[in-house]
Amino acid sequence: MTKPAPGSGLMFSGSDWNFRTLSHAYDVIEAVAKEELQLDVYPVQLEVISSEQMLDAYSSIGMPLMYRHWSFGKHFLHHELLYRKGGRGLAYELVINSNPCIVYLMEENTMALQALVTAHAAFGHNHFFKNNYLFQQWTDAGAILGYLDFAKSYIARCEERHGVAAVEAVLDAAHALMDQGVFRYRRPPKLSSDRQRDGLRERLDYEERSYNDLWRTVPRPTDGGKADEAEDMIAERKRALNLPEENLLYFLEKNSLILEPWQREILRIVRVIAQYFYPQRQTQVMNEGCATFVHYTVMNALFDQGRISEGAMLEILRNHANVVFQPAFDDPRFSGINPYALGLDMMQDIKRIATEPTAEDRDWFPEIAGKGDWRGILLDAWANHRDESFIRQHLSPALIRKWRLFLLSDAASDSFYSVASIHNERGYEQIRAAMAQKYDIGASHADIQIVDVDLLGQRHLRLQHKVNDGIALETASCDATLRHVQALWGYEVSLQGVDAQTGATLYERSSRQLAEQ
Repeated sequence: MTKPAPGSGLMFSGSDWNFRTLSHAYDVIEAVAKEELQLDVYPVQLEVISSEQMLDAYSSIGMPLMYRHWSFGKHFLHHELLYRKGGRGLAYELVINSNPCIVYLMEENTMALQALVTAHAAFGHNHFFKNNYLFQQWTDAGAILGYLDFAKSYIARCEERHGVAAVEAVLDAAHALMDQGVFRYRRPPKLSSDRQRDGLRERLDYEERSYNDLWRTVPRPTDGGKADEAEDMIAERKRALNLPEENLLYFLEKNSLILEPWQREILRIVRVIAQYFYPQRQTQVMNEGCATFVHYTVMNALFDQGRISEGAMLEILRNHANVVFQPAFDDPRFSGINPYALGLDMMQDIKRIATEPTAEDRDWFPEIAGKGDWRGILLDAWANHRDESFIRQHLSPALIRKWRLFLLSDAASDSFYSVASIHNERGYEQIRAAMAQKYDIGASHADIQIVDVDLLGQRHLRLQHKVNDGIALETASCDATLRHVQALWGYEVSLQGVDAQTGATLYERSSRQLAEQ
C-alpha cells in the first residue's frame, strides 16, 4: 500500500496501489487532461476487477449487466483457454459508454499502468463517447444501464415462464440477425428505461391487437374488379410497412404473426443492444486513436511536471509501445492495421501540420496547415467525424510514406496482383480513398433488405442482397441465417442476390428449398 510521496510532487511511488492512490492519480490526471486538451467528459465510476471478471466481461460483449445465453459461456471458455495458455493477453481496462462512464481496471495492474489506463479510458474514450456526433445521435448513455438491467430481469422472467429452451431459440435467431438489426440511415427512437418498463405491457398488448388486425383485414379477391381494388389496398399496406426495410429485427418484431408479445420484446432487446454498438463499429480508429493520443499527451505532460518518476515513465512507455505496435505485413502476428497505431499517428500528424507544416502540407491541408490551434482541430475532428470521413480528409502524404502504404489491384479475373497506386500525387489520393473505403461500414457489410411481402397469398417474405464487387454471401452461413428468419417469420422466406450495379439476379435461396434438402 503506497501513498503519494510526501514533498516529491509524484503522483505515486512504487508499483503498489490502493484506492486513495487511485483517487489522487485521477484528480491529477483530470486537471492536466482538462487544461492541456480541454476535454469534456461524463462523470466517471472506476471499478477494480479480477482477470476472471475481465474474461467474463469479454464473453458478454463488455457490458456490466447482460442476460444469460449459452454463447457467452462458449466465448468465456474460448478466451480463458487462450489466456491461460499464453496465446492472448487481457485488456488493461474496459470502458462503458454510459453516464456515468464506467471504467474497469484490472487489479493485477501496477500503479503506473493504472494511471495510464485511467487517462486512456476515463478521459480519452469518455470524451469521445460524450462528444462524437454518432454517439450523441444514436445512443443514450444515460439510459443504457437501466435498460440492460430491465433486459436481464425480463429475459430471466421469460425463462421462468416459458422455459430456457424456448427463450434460447428466440435469442439464437435474434443474435444471428444482429448485424442486420440496426438502423443505418434513419435514427432510432430514444426512450428512457423507466418509460420502457412502465409502458411495456400496454405497448405489447396494443401492438398484438394492431398487427393481428393488419393481417386479418387483408381483403381476398372474389372477382376481377375487386381483385384490382385489393391489389391497391395491398400496395398501400406495403407502403405502410415502409418497404424496403433495412432493419430485419425491427420488421420481424413489428410484423411477424407467429410471435407472442414476450418474443417480440426479446427481439427488441437484441436490436436495441445491436444499435448501441453500431457507432463503435464505425469509429474504432478514431475512438482508440483519441484515447491513445490523450494518454500519451497527458502522461508526457505529467512527466515534464515531475509528477511521474523516470522508472514509472519507462513502464508507461513500454505498455504504450505494446498498444501501438504494428506488425509488418509478412509478420506472423499481422492481422490488419492496428487502429491504435493508425489513429495515434494521424492525430499526431494533425498536430504537426498545425504547428510545423511543410510546403506539401500547405498544398494538401490549407485550412489547418500552420494555424497553430491543434487542440481545436482535434476536438472538432473527434466531434464530427467517423473513421471513413476522418481518413478521407486527414490522411496525409507524409503519413502514407511513413506507413509505406500502396494500393494493389486484385481483380478476380486476373491471376496476379498489380500495384495500382504508388507514392505520387495521384497515388496519394487513390490510396487515401481506398483506405477510407475500407473503413466505410456501408461498403464492408452486406446490404440485405426486406423488399416485399406477399400479403394476399402465402405471406412469402422476400429479402434482397445487393452484391458489390461480385462478393456473395457464404452459402452455409447464409442458409443457417435464412432458417432463423423463417423461424421468426413463420412462413416462406427467400433471399435474392442482385448485382448492385446492373440489378441482374446472381443467386436465390429459399427456406422452402432448404427444408426439402
